Amino acid sequence: MKEWTKDTEIDASIDEVWKLFDGSLEDMQKVMPNVIENEPIKVTDDGVGSIYRQKYEERNRVQSYDVETLEYVNTPDKKKLKISFTLAKMFEITATYELERIDETKTYFRYTTTNNPLKWYIKLLLTFAGDKIVVGFVEKVKKVAEKEADNKQEQE
Repeated sequence: MKEWTKDTEIDASIDEVWKLFDGSLEDMQKVMPNVIENEPIKVTDDGVGSIYRQKYEERNRVQSYDVETLEYVNTPDKKKLKISFTLAKMFEITATYELERIDETKTYFRYTTTNNPLKWYIKLLLTFAGDKIVVGFVEKVKKVAEKEADNKQEQE
C-alpha cells in the first residue's frame, strides 16, 4: 500500500472549500471533472456508512464503483470526509479531505490518499509512483476554492 499526503492554506472560507467535497455533483466536478455521476445508494443520518455510486469517465471509458463514507465530521471549525472505493478490481483507494478553519476567510486543507493494489504486478508499478497527482489535486482545490470565494465577494 502506498500513501500520499499534501496540505495547504486556502484563501476561502471553510464552507466554500467543503462544498467541493460535500456539495452537489456540479460543485464536485469543479475539482473532479471526470466524476460524471454521484448517486446515493444508502444514506445514513451521521454520514458514516453512506454509499454513493459514482461513475468516472476517462478516455471515453466509463467506470462505475461504490464509494463508502468511512469518516464524516461537519462542524463549523472542522470538517472531514474519508471515503473508500475499489477501482476496476485493481485498486482499493481511500481519500481523506480534512479542513480546519483558520479564520473567516482562510482554511487549512489536508488531502491524504492511499492506494492498495489488488494484483501483484500492479504492486511493482506502484513502487515507482510519485506524488504528482496528489500535489496537482491540492493545487486545483486551492485554485477553484479561491476563485469561487473571489466571485462570491464580487457579487456582494
